[in-house]
Amino acid sequence: MAEQLDSWDKAREFARSLSGTESSTSYGKPCVKIAANGQTFLILGKEPETSFGVLIDLGTVEMLKETEPETYWQSPHYQGYPAVLIRFDSNDPERVREVISLAREQAAAKKPVRKRKS
Repeated sequence: MAEQLDSWDKAREFARSLSGTESSTSYGKPCVKIAANGQTFLILGKEPETSFGVLIDLGTVEMLKETEPETYWQSPHYQGYPAVLIRFDSNDPERVREVISLAREQAAAKKPVRKRKS
């Protein structure tokens, strides 16, 4: 069985081990992005004591919440948004890694983030 991603540091370390990623910030909080296009895929989110989040398509969000609600969830802040929170105490760390990898793949396929004018 794979080691649990039971902290933000472990989740970030795994995400950073994936090809073409870099640590960054989003809305002033730590995140992991795709280096080539600036798309965020792993976030600390608004529930840092219990969970981290991934930005992933809405269909996958709904499937994860339905099949494993004890691990994958959304606070009211994320309802209707393509992001799902992942509890640190998941019983299936291998699936969590697969979800992070899928979020990375989806982010890598997106167009580059436009730079904001200062």
